[in-house]
Amino acid sequence: MQTDLAPGFPANPLGIPESTGRRARVALTRLRPVLARHARERIVAGRLDAELWPAFERRLERHFPDLYGHLLALYAGRDDIAHHTERLLLVALDSWLARPAELQRRDADREGTFWYTDHTLVAGVCYVDRFAGDLRGLAERIPYLRQLGIGLLHLMPLFAVPPGQNDGGYAVSDYRQVRPDLGTVDDLRALATALHDAGIALALDFVFNHTASDHRWARELRAAPAGAVDDEDQNPYLMFPDRTVPDAYDGTLREIFPETRSGSFSFDAELGRWVWTTFNSYQWDLDYTNPGVFVRMAGEMLALANMGADVLRLDAVAFTWKRIGTGSESLPQAHDLVRAYNALVRIAAPAMVFLSEAIVHPDEVVSYIDPAECPLSYNPLQMALGWEALATRNTSLLRQSLSHRLALPPGCAWLNYVRSHDDIGWTFDDGDAGLVGINGFDHRAFLNRFYTGRFDGSFARGLPFQENPKTGDARVTGTTASLAGLEKALTEEGPAEVDLAIGRILALYGVAFALPGMPLIYLGDELATRNDHGYRADPDRAGDSRWANRPAMAWDRLPLTQQAGTPEARVNEGLARLTLLRRHPAFAGPATTVLDPGDDAVFAFVRRTGDDAVLVLANWTERPVALPAQVVTAALAVPQVTDLLGGDDWSSDAGTITLAPYQQRWLTTRSIVRD
Repeated sequence: MQTDLAPGFPANPLGIPESTGRRARVALTRLRPVLARHARERIVAGRLDAELWPAFERRLERHFPDLYGHLLALYAGRDDIAHHTERLLLVALDSWLARPAELQRRDADREGTFWYTDHTLVAGVCYVDRFAGDLRGLAERIPYLRQLGIGLLHLMPLFAVPPGQNDGGYAVSDYRQVRPDLGTVDDLRALATALHDAGIALALDFVFNHTASDHRWARELRAAPAGAVDDEDQNPYLMFPDRTVPDAYDGTLREIFPETRSGSFSFDAELGRWVWTTFNSYQWDLDYTNPGVFVRMAGEMLALANMGADVLRLDAVAFTWKRIGTGSESLPQAHDLVRAYNALVRIAAPAMVFLSEAIVHPDEVVSYIDPAECPLSYNPLQMALGWEALATRNTSLLRQSLSHRLALPPGCAWLNYVRSHDDIGWTFDDGDAGLVGINGFDHRAFLNRFYTGRFDGSFARGLPFQENPKTGDARVTGTTASLAGLEKALTEEGPAEVDLAIGRILALYGVAFALPGMPLIYLGDELATRNDHGYRADPDRAGDSRWANRPAMAWDRLPLTQQAGTPEARVNEGLARLTLLRRHPAFAGPATTVLDPGDDAVFAFVRRTGDDAVLVLANWTERPVALPAQVVTAALAVPQVTDLLGGDDWSSDAGTITLAPYQQRWLTTRSIVRD
């Protein structure tokens, strides 16, 4: 929070230095009686626990200065900030008073802790319908999730959406209604309770850059008198009467979905306005320069918290604030926006934390990661460069990039993943690429060709997504198994290629599990699930190749995990072993040193916590590799070690340490793994 002289404040005739901290204290002094009276009335009327107000007041006292400081950074020039701040705190208070008792107990247990940094946590992600049919069906699969070792379950968007196209659920029509085919809000609350009872935290999406064009707010705007579109109290969206301002913006904005349309604005004939639509014409961007929008969305956010969410994934966080002459991504105000919401959550639902979804330049990714902003973040660099190293059979860019981009502030953690519901974008830094002799533009073009099977010798069977003919940019979609070569090996090749494909799958997941952070399994990957090409037969999905990597869970193939030698069994067993061995005490802390093993085929790093250390050696190629013994002895300072993955011992007397194609070794002097 800013504590120096605030330039937006008039000079103080008493000579008292003005700062956001002082203004926050003054504001809270005025607001506290209003809030206390409101709390007493609600507690008496609802026969609630009288201690609810003191608990809220204690956290309000602690976190309001941060909240108010960020609100001032966003809205200091407005004359209605006091009005909106009061409304905001009343929303937070009502949410706290309505918060289920079991979640309030969770708040008390977790407040001030970094529970999400526990190194034994493994995350899973799925679409409810694709995984289990509906919410009740998913509840029945909790034993399966526990068997996999899942400790955090992210459910892809499950709230009401428009009929037809809805961007995979990211066009939300109602944040407080579950899609009817998935169940009800009561079903979601019951699932959250069941997950918590099983020791599994719940992650939900907070889609807060935009709503669906049929959201209640949009419908009310269409039904209102003509002047409502220009009234910020009635119109929460970014709209323009003609192309003058949109054209000024479009000159510096990148196109997110160029296959769908050109530009970032769509004309709504009914309202006679150009609407800001960053992603699709049916997703209307919200206007956060209006503090009333901040208050509206705060209510939706806290409603998700009270449904049982432990983690909120902040969708499209980089796009929330716009300014002419910029790319309107990752502007300073976007950070103030998230930090203000974070402070509000610390007051009204402190058990919940934010997960940043900022798939942007690595420097921008890390800018969102902080306990006061988003303590959890996807690790898109680790994801993209794992695939890059497989394609090139060279780990130099992976090593160069992660050697200085892994460290995070205390109390924060990466979410390491191999693939997602979305696409793969090659978001590495061109400066890092240049240091290892790679031209970034040309290399991205190569990777797109390689993973869409357009490069001779490619093992991948991915699909292109949103190719931009003007820039040559594109992304890639596909399941882990199909991108790693298993689809091609099973349909076009033979057992040797199947072995290599399984090696690639486990190489990617092995590094995701061994690096600092929480590993994430896209559910279905544990069954080596291949692309679902049937999406092309669905008119609402045919134009979106991402549906190829969102296949329905193949429960009929689950018995194959018990048949030795099948791809399903080998991948399933490999992931189970990674989940178990990750409990080794060396992985408890974040300390990681990336090494140069002297052979670019191998990615090497040391994880260390206290006296415990694990040296990870990962062969990223289909050829065997022999490294000199000094690689091990220099890293661990001992002549004899045990390979956690292989179970065998190694001595420096051997002179070299060998790695089979795509083999990983997790070498340590202490093979004890906590149950």
